[in-house]
Amino acid sequence: MRLIQYLDRDQLRVAVVESSEAVRPIDIDGGSYALARIAIDAGQPLTQVVEARLGETLVDYQTLVDEQRLLPPLTHPDPAHCLVTGTGLTHLGSADTRSAMHAHSQQQTQVSEEELTDSMRMFKLGVAGGKPACGESGAQPEWFYKGDGDCIVAPEAALPSPAFAEDAGEEPELAGLYLVGADGTPWRVGYALGNEFSDHVTERFNYLWLAHSKLRACSVGPELLVGELPAHLEGVSRIVRDGETLWQKPFLTGEANMAHSLANLEHHHFKYPSFRRPGDVHVHFFGTATLSFADDIQTRDCDRFEIELPAFGRPLRNPLRFAEAAPVTVNAL
Repeated sequence: MRLIQYLDRDQLRVAVVESSEAVRPIDIDGGSYALARIAIDAGQPLTQVVEARLGETLVDYQTLVDEQRLLPPLTHPDPAHCLVTGTGLTHLGSADTRSAMHAHSQQQTQVSEEELTDSMRMFKLGVAGGKPACGESGAQPEWFYKGDGDCIVAPEAALPSPAFAEDAGEEPELAGLYLVGADGTPWRVGYALGNEFSDHVTERFNYLWLAHSKLRACSVGPELLVGELPAHLEGVSRIVRDGETLWQKPFLTGEANMAHSLANLEHHHFKYPSFRRPGDVHVHFFGTATLSFADDIQTRDCDRFEIELPAFGRPLRNPLRFAEAAPVTVNAL
């Protein structure tokens, strides 16, 4: 089952994807957040809650796309109660991409332990211990913070890059979308395609600026996959400029292509009590090994990012927009 959210006369609606051409609205106020809360409180599968509330009419999917009425597939009524985070160096090949991005001259997998970069050490920890047995704690992954719900851009909407940014690069990823129950238990609502948009030039200058490089907008959706995630997923990431494909590359994801299990990544995020606040939404990016920046691509204003995986229905598309400088003044009371 796949769900989308959209605007209908300024009202939030949620619908089941019937096909690539049509969606079926669900009779509920409050979107997918309200559906998830009902499922958690009632102890019912989300699919059962959805099926009991399906409407009779269909809505044209392409119209929602053309009119830019799509929304991220899970949102909180108060964006401050949506936490956007992620993990890096989780995919097989991601360390080589990171090393290439940082312009290392040696193949890090072939040097001595003393010569390994911190990134390669982190990656090797994941390979050795990122998929622990059920009930055990595995290797701790790299973790970063992106922002609250206000940093999430809807599908088809522009991804803004701040004037102070050194780069504006896509990162095609899967994201887990979660709602914390009343007793503090995190519940995974589903998975979505994501563009974990980042500033790779800032990160490359000094790895201690990774935190700064991640404080950017991002996008997820348009569809929320409810249920089990296939172990092997093959997608395509591309950049379109002036109607022509500037860059395109396949990417792999799913646990078969990862150094960490999803359960291990989830454990190391939600082990912190502050991330288990009842009612909060979490959007957590699972990482990637494919970046156009690693192929020396420099994005421009109006470029369009496109990320697609067949299992997730329609692609996630966002044009790039460079923002004008906005002076910040700190006043004293």
